[in-house]
Amino acid sequence: MAQRSCLVVDDSLVVRKAARRIIEGFGFSVREAKDGQEALNACRESLPDGVLLDWNMPVMDGITFLRAARQEFGPDHPRIVFCTTEAEMTRILEALEAGAQEYVMKPFDAEIIRDKFTQAGLLEEAA
Repeated sequence: MAQRSCLVVDDSLVVRKAARRIIEGFGFSVREAKDGQEALNACRESLPDGVLLDWNMPVMDGITFLRAARQEFGPDHPRIVFCTTEAEMTRILEALEAGAQEYVMKPFDAEIIRDKFTQAGLLEEAA
């Protein structure tokens, strides 16, 4: 089976590196983007299985990327997990209505990412 791929989109290098370590630990190949436009370009180049997506970024924010990706690539690919400090229910609902599969609050750890990736269909249920 081909290795699964994930794109980590965050304007913070520290967050990208932390997320990358965790996700690579689950056996994914990981690419990084620092904003939504860079992420969209990366998806056009090679569509990842999953995207871990920050909300607040320069150039193009997460929700704008999400809507553009859904319009361009359809409702199910890539599987998009929002990862943000935005805790308001209205924001969470906005992200899910726009097509995100899951929602992670920062700060996160490996266990949280594993749970959300499993719920989003990116990881198998642990036996």
